[in-house]
Amino acid sequence: MVLVIGMGKLRPMPAEGAQVDMSMPLRPGDETRLGRYELIGRLGEGGMGTVFQGRDQDGRLVAIKMVRSEFAHESEFRARFRSEVNRAKQVPPFSTAEVLDADPDHEPPYLVVEFVDGPSLAAEVRENGPLSGAALHGVAVGIATALTAIHGAGVIHRDLKPGNVLFARGGIKVIDFGIARAFEATSQHTRTDQMVGTVAYMAPERFDPAGGRPVTPAADIFAWGAVVAYAATGRTPYAADSAAATAMRILTQPPDLSGIPEPLRGAVERALDKEPDARPTARELLDVLLAGSPAAPVSSPAPAPVEADTMLVPAVPKRRRSRLLPITAVAVLLLAAAGVALARFLPKDDGAVPDVAISSAPVVASSAPAAKEPSLSPAQKLSSIMLGNRRALIHIAEADRDLALDVTDAEVQGGDGTGTKSEFVLDPVGVEFMIRSLRDPGAKRQTCLGVKIVLDESARLVPTTCEATKATLFSIEPAEGTDDKKRPTYYISNETYGFVQWSPGDKVLFVEVLGDAPPLSSFSFVDRGPL
Repeated sequence: MVLVIGMGKLRPMPAEGAQVDMSMPLRPGDETRLGRYELIGRLGEGGMGTVFQGRDQDGRLVAIKMVRSEFAHESEFRARFRSEVNRAKQVPPFSTAEVLDADPDHEPPYLVVEFVDGPSLAAEVRENGPLSGAALHGVAVGIATALTAIHGAGVIHRDLKPGNVLFARGGIKVIDFGIARAFEATSQHTRTDQMVGTVAYMAPERFDPAGGRPVTPAADIFAWGAVVAYAATGRTPYAADSAAATAMRILTQPPDLSGIPEPLRGAVERALDKEPDARPTARELLDVLLAGSPAAPVSSPAPAPVEADTMLVPAVPKRRRSRLLPITAVAVLLLAAAGVALARFLPKDDGAVPDVAISSAPVVASSAPAAKEPSLSPAQKLSSIMLGNRRALIHIAEADRDLALDVTDAEVQGGDGTGTKSEFVLDPVGVEFMIRSLRDPGAKRQTCLGVKIVLDESARLVPTTCEATKATLFSIEPAEGTDDKKRPTYYISNETYGFVQWSPGDKVLFVEVLGDAPPLSSFSFVDRGPL
């Protein structure tokens, strides 16, 4: 049995793999099939269309949004719908409901997304009251993580609200992103009273579309602040008796932040700034939230924990060749800040999450230990390594060697783990990593690992400049094993050139596309202290 935690109250969730019917019956006249999907019930209805619960040919439950006919008859809408759906498909499923399918040319158009059988934040607060402690912090982190993924794909949500935040196994899922612009921007639906969004969560600039200020990701950040305020207090920060009065307060009055605990209150206040440029980005919010994450008390753990043998990192984006699950900085951040065990990816740990700040700028390594470094558990150190905040050896589990790159080396070697030549930093780049060498900490130009094609041989791992290219971006995926020191192991791969492998006979590292064959080499990360 899985339990979803709200305000320290435990609500039973169905067993893993169980299919839950959360739908209402179909109405007379409703379609029973849509393309390859069987429609089995209604999940909701709004101004943009009707959401059905469906089942694909493999029996998987899905949510299908069918567009209202008055929108579907406009060629401009269909073009925008197609464009926005294509963008939404690029959003990695980190704290978001994955977009599975769409048909903009169908009559009517429809969108198919992952079905999440958990309750909404609106329902949880309405039924159980406001959240607090680690539960509240986990919600704030989960939504910020989703916005990081959404904005990173060039998408703006435009309709973030408590009803679009769902509790799922393993964390938060944000839904209904990516298509609101198609409705809002269609010519005959751009009047103020037709804007897509719920007034209480709309940024000031959205009330003046004729003013020349475009809607940017900053509008979603404002909505984040309003949603988190609602989660903490049970009310919106600009609550009034009518939509018009609420809009006026958003435009002219400061928010009511009473009842929001510090340090979360400071982040919410910044997010609700009336000037879009003054609001933090989603990634900046994550920095602040991670640094201020509270330890999860036993009586009030984070939302939606899962059983120890349940996979916690979201599913692989479809663009990946591998069927293995990638572990990314964003996923680690969400799970760590929410107080959820990292299960199969990290060692078991009951300690508090460390205060770690994220920086995307290269940091020069120091041979001296950081002053007053807090005592970190192995899980916390590994989490921080994945966030790019600590130095690490990259250990070849099957060979008992460590990657090494000396200043004179033309290729990455297998070494003994001594000196800065064996120290690396994982620099997150979206859902992938650049692997930065610390072989020469004082160098003006940073060195990263890259893949080099060698004629008539396997590709090699070589030093190159730290620029994000198809040759320097790597995925890190759980190998579901351990090395000789019981550290978790991972596969390292490049989207274009394949998996990093160690040849015990030639004693060289190479990169090779494997198809369906399993990788021969796995790697563990050995902590070497803070940057």
